[in-house]
Amino acid sequence: MRRSAMGRAVGRGTASQGTGQGRAGRGTAGRGTAGRGTGNRGGPALVLIVAGLLALTGCAAHPAGTPGASGTPGSTGASPVTGTAGATLTASPPGSSAPASDPVVAAAGDIACDPSEPGFNGGAGVAGQCRQRATSDLVLGIRPAAVLTLGDHQYSDNSLDKFRQSYDPSWGRFKSITHPAIGNHEYETPRAAGYFSYFGAAAGDPTRGYYSYDIGTWHLIALNSECDFVSKGCGAGSPQEVWLKADLAAHPNRCTLAYWHQPRFSSGEHGNNTDYTPFWQALYNAGADLVLNGHDHDYERFALQDPGGQADSARGVREFVVGTGGKDHYDVVTVRPNSEVRNNVTFGVLTLTLHPTGYDWHFVAEQGKTFTDSGTASCH
Repeated sequence: MRRSAMGRAVGRGTASQGTGQGRAGRGTAGRGTAGRGTGNRGGPALVLIVAGLLALTGCAAHPAGTPGASGTPGSTGASPVTGTAGATLTASPPGSSAPASDPVVAAAGDIACDPSEPGFNGGAGVAGQCRQRATSDLVLGIRPAAVLTLGDHQYSDNSLDKFRQSYDPSWGRFKSITHPAIGNHEYETPRAAGYFSYFGAAAGDPTRGYYSYDIGTWHLIALNSECDFVSKGCGAGSPQEVWLKADLAAHPNRCTLAYWHQPRFSSGEHGNNTDYTPFWQALYNAGADLVLNGHDHDYERFALQDPGGQADSARGVREFVVGTGGKDHYDVVTVRPNSEVRNNVTFGVLTLTLHPTGYDWHFVAEQGKTFTDSGTASCH
């Protein structure tokens, strides 16, 4: 989606085939608390079955693409997901690299094509476009505890009818464990009615579109970056920023992750955006660890940095841009300071294994692509 004009946690990671050139497509602007719970999926019996099958087949984690990585791909055992509504979900991803208490989440944004687009191809897409089914197949294979969607779920206007035709048959297959963040294209339908109707209570209060919840020992916060559509914007002193600071103070977890649609930092076509400095400042002051965004249709990983974009290996926040959910690709325009890895020719999802004192990341590429990026880091 495009918009015109807008402790120590040092980690080690590696990427394979980190850059590329791609195509683009366009959109509009937009901005938006509520907690949520999720349903129940899987359980201990499934964990035992999966573990037995892995032992028989000798399955191993996908290796990093280049030497020197210290990352682990997204795999774990049964894991709890709790929201402010108090529900609990159990999932059982394959693998044995993490103990059962460490959940895996999968994340991406900029996902499902408009069914009227020539590249839709019955939902299967074509090369470089409309690959929402392929990326959703990756998530099904990962079997995460939760899915974090980073905005622009359904192009081009997020109407409920288009959700049903394109997003639902693909990424809707794990709707019950999806924690969505709203994007600018959602608001191309008045009041983002299609988005809030489709996701219901999972998307938070429709007048706000931001909320928080816990997964394992981590605190997660979904924010609304569409500042024109949320009360008094996103600036310092706005209701959303005040809520964010209060939420952080009320949840002094060792590890904290926040996600929203439009990035503060990006080497892609939208570039850096200081509208989100207040979000970053609140997160940085509270010692948060990770920020996930979409909006630019590429993958990018940044080193630890402060809200002004200065490298900060002691207290900095790591940002990932994961606009690789399937719509199409954007160009890398200006490589920004602290950008460590970029790729704009590969669709896929980012997995995060959320340990009590740190995390592993692993970019899982669509079938037939070789790009990967993985690493590990500790929380503040």
